[in-house]
Amino acid sequence: MTLGVRVVAINAQDEVCLVRHTYMPGWHFPGGGVERAETCIDAAIKEAREEAGLIIAREDIQLVSIHANFESFPGDHVSLFVAKKWTLVSTSTAHEIAEYGFFALDALPQGTTKATKRRLAELAGAEICPNW
Repeated sequence: MTLGVRVVAINAQDEVCLVRHTYMPGWHFPGGGVERAETCIDAAIKEAREEAGLIIAREDIQLVSIHANFESFPGDHVSLFVAKKWTLVSTSTAHEIAEYGFFALDALPQGTTKATKRRLAELAGAEICPNW
């Protein structure tokens, strides 16, 4: 079994933070794998900082849902967190990030993944799908 995390961060202008990796197509929420001896919340905070330059306090992040990601990898699960507030530092420190930024919810970049769009719809009130 593998476990990953993704972080939804929406700013005051109603723009969502997305990243584009060098090793896979599409735009995604910042996130990554949970390491041995690391909690999901610690992984989410770490990945948001590394991939998008978001500094999030533990009290400002909340688990929203957990999804099976078996289509990509048997036994994989993804925990989705929402960051209620954060501080933005100047740059991403992750070498695997090609680019990142904040995008209007009604003008997401071309290549935004279906899973990312589904999660945004769920946060807006759609029924939560158990699959990533």
